[in-house]
Amino acid sequence: MKIALIDSGIGLLAATAAVRRLRPDADLVLSFDPEGMPWGPRTPEGVTERAMAVAEAAAARRPDALIIGCNTATVHSLPALRARLEPGIPVIGTVPAIKPAAAGGGHVAIWATPATTGSAYQRGLIADFAGGVPVTEVPCWGLAEAVEHADQAAIDAAVAAAARLTPGDVTAVVLGCTHYELLAERIRAAVQRPDAAPLVLHGSAGAVAAQALRRIGAQPAPGAPATGTVTVLLNGREGELPEAALGYAEARLLRTASPAASQ
Repeated sequence: MKIALIDSGIGLLAATAAVRRLRPDADLVLSFDPEGMPWGPRTPEGVTERAMAVAEAAAARRPDALIIGCNTATVHSLPALRARLEPGIPVIGTVPAIKPAAAGGGHVAIWATPATTGSAYQRGLIADFAGGVPVTEVPCWGLAEAVEHADQAAIDAAVAAAARLTPGDVTAVVLGCTHYELLAERIRAAVQRPDAAPLVLHGSAGAVAAQALRRIGAQPAPGAPATGTVTVLLNGREGELPEAALGYAEARLLRTASPAASQ
């Protein structure tokens, strides 16, 4: 089994680690776009062009499925990528976990990039899945960029700023950018009020990984031997995980996999 994941940068690590936990025996292909990152400020057409290039590089490795490990790329590029690659390679997008967060019934905060916050796309998800539930959209200025570079001081400042914009009565936080899932516990600590019930965080990585397996008719097997390899593509060329990635547990988990050309 081989699963490919694409993103401009290390936001795909959350879904990658989720796949690794479900299927330690799966080979992984991680296709990055260091020459074109970040994708967020680009036009929809520009995002699609960059995503298509790294997807085609991954597709050349003949994966059984391809995950778009980026909310922005999913919004703008999912139809084009599916038109290009399916039915040969199922393509799975990443959508903010607004529906399960709203199912809890309390006040929901959605942490997202400034470009996504207030967008028609996010407002549509709120209208479709969070009707009747109070929702606060929280723009996280500079957080994805800080995560990408593992800049701890910038991460602390961006998390603190977003926490100040988060109402004190929220019961759930949607991590609306895949980069944020790498900081789940730091975000929880910043938002959790001492006198409140435990905060619930909602990411997308686990659901995306499970959906990828479903699309190819495979079952989770977390107890399988850890024989899966990891191949890293940097604009189509084999390379190594960015140094900044190794500051996160999700990347360190991948380094315990069997050696591949790019490990």
